[in-house]
Amino acid sequence: MRGFVAIDLPEPVLDTLESLQDDLAVGRPMARETLHLTLAFLGERDDAALAAVHEELTGLAAGTFELTLRGVGMFGGRRPRVVWAGVGHQPALGALRDRVRRAVRRAGIELPRARFRPHVTIARFGPHPHRDEVRKIGEFLERNGSFRADPFAVGQVTLFRSVLHRNGAVHEPLAVYGLKGP
Repeated sequence: MRGFVAIDLPEPVLDTLESLQDDLAVGRPMARETLHLTLAFLGERDDAALAAVHEELTGLAAGTFELTLRGVGMFGGRRPRVVWAGVGHQPALGALRDRVRRAVRRAGIELPRARFRPHVTIARFGPHPHRDEVRKIGEFLERNGSFRADPFAVGQVTLFRSVLHRNGAVHEPLAVYGLKGP
């Protein structure tokens, strides 16, 4: 099964993201229950590997902090694959991601080196978007460039498994880890 570690989003932020999705009007919007901010994607793993990650995350030492979703963008260039809501600068988020990645490595899983571009995917597109879709994406990005959600407290991270179905992935929380202190 596929696994990942992520920050779940509070209901008011999910409401804001759904309103943002409504303004996009193209692509496949992500279902409300799949909106999250990924800290580490684990890929296909067996139960033993996920149990080892769980053991390491149980001792996660990181403080709580505030986060704000801000701005929109896309991945894929001329062939957009994903439209996302960005994250305002927050050093504590990078520190948390580093701690999560170290815990995953201690569990025996090597993660690829990749630049951390924190975001919440709000819509996906097929491999060959039509010219009209690309135009509408550009208009959406222009209209919503100053997007900003209300700040929210990050006080926990969740280990998820992702089960692929015909209509998309279903994310099931396996364990939640509280962040302690400021």
